[in-house]
Amino acid sequence: MDWYPLINSLRIALISTFITFFLGILAAYYIAKTPRLIKGILDVILTLPLVLPPTVIGFFILKLMGPRGPVGSLLFDLFQTKVVMTWYSAIFATVIITFPLMYRTVRGAFESFDMTLKYAGQTLGLRNTYIFWHIMMPYCKQGIIAGTVLSFARALGEYGATSMVAGYTPGKTATISTTVYQLWRTGDDLLAYRWVAINVAISFVVLIAINFFERNYKKAGGKRSQYNGLA
Repeated sequence: MDWYPLINSLRIALISTFITFFLGILAAYYIAKTPRLIKGILDVILTLPLVLPPTVIGFFILKLMGPRGPVGSLLFDLFQTKVVMTWYSAIFATVIITFPLMYRTVRGAFESFDMTLKYAGQTLGLRNTYIFWHIMMPYCKQGIIAGTVLSFARALGEYGATSMVAGYTPGKTATISTTVYQLWRTGDDLLAYRWVAINVAISFVVLIAINFFERNYKKAGGKRSQYNGLA
């Protein structure tokens, strides 16, 4: 059994999650502080990939980064390399699709942050950078972890956009999702069931992790509420 689809899927999911982690936190932090009207407009724009069909996203990526697209043709002229139909081209698709999950989850966590802690740190002379990393991030860590896990799970199971921008080439661009489709198309149901079982097992572990972090987040929220009530 060729394990390349699993290795490639994990590689794509890990890299895209790493990128989405920082982009989602950065966008959530600054947009959470914007006025309501601007926040609403930016929310619509940044969350749009969450409701668009993945094939539509893949279509736009191909038009932008394909051999005849403005970005793809420029990169080919400069570096003689193409950025579609390769294993790493799937990263572009998964980052765009998973970003809204990370952004919305983290923004919700930031908006629930007790701003009195920030103001207390400022009165003590702490810099905003220190407050963000040592006070705000630990306070919101459950939401951040939940968003990260969700993004990883979504990237791991992505098919529509990935199949359009990376295609299916055994040993080069194949992922679990595209492999299952190709095995079904060729009538190899036995091997397809094996990959489905692997995907279900990974998804099961991810869901358990999400429920675990969500339960801890609710418990932490209850403890903070009790503390604030006593204060």
